[in-house]
Amino acid sequence: MPRLRSAVFLVLLVLWTVLLAPSIPYYKLRNEPARTRGFSRFWARGVLAILRLVGVSYRTIGESNRPSGPALYVANHQSTFETIAIAVLVPDVAIVLKEELYRIPVFGWFLKHSPMIAIDRAGGGAAMKKMFREGRAAAGEGRSLLIFPEGTRQKVDARGEFQRGVVLLYKALGLPVVPMVHNAGLFWLARSFQIRPGTITVSFLPPIPPGLPEAAFMERLHAGIYDERDRLVAQVIGETTDQTTGAPGAGSDA
Repeated sequence: MPRLRSAVFLVLLVLWTVLLAPSIPYYKLRNEPARTRGFSRFWARGVLAILRLVGVSYRTIGESNRPSGPALYVANHQSTFETIAIAVLVPDVAIVLKEELYRIPVFGWFLKHSPMIAIDRAGGGAAMKKMFREGRAAAGEGRSLLIFPEGTRQKVDARGEFQRGVVLLYKALGLPVVPMVHNAGLFWLARSFQIRPGTITVSFLPPIPPGLPEAAFMERLHAGIYDERDRLVAQVIGETTDQTTGAPGAGSDA
């Protein structure tokens, strides 16, 4: 059953993407990034619907912690889910991503023309200046930004150091920082299309105000994201154990 579920998801994902691919010439001729982002949200909603079809839903908590204006969202990175769902969760977001993602057929074209903030990871100081310049431009248009400070997808229990790009953006943009934490790696496994049924939780933590000293900011961000991540993962594991044993779970609402 797990292999069948994953295979059905992959087939439907490819068919959905291929179905929308012929729209690229239209959006290229229009050359209107806001319309391109709107179509990307349409595609992302379709992917989330396909996930529901194979048994994976999602919920959000902490919505009241989200500012009404632009913010810098900082998320842990576990799977492909968050890179797709963010288009729905934070409309018009500008994602700081690695440049090679632009080479993905169809998906990469829409990323490039949204536009996102693509970074050449070997670009050094020039890449940082580009990130600041494009980040300020996006915020000036009223768009929020998203960065994955871990740099790449991690195991659900890994605790790594955050890359300096996040604190440099924090200092350069002067925006509130909203930690966005999830447990998607339990349901859509990293670097694969293996799908497991369940409900992904996306948690928005209270915003960190601009202007904190670098060390204080990084400590608060790192602890906040990983403590909440561990809580969300443990809750799912506890519920799974309870369903197996028949005992009421500490992490359940019962």
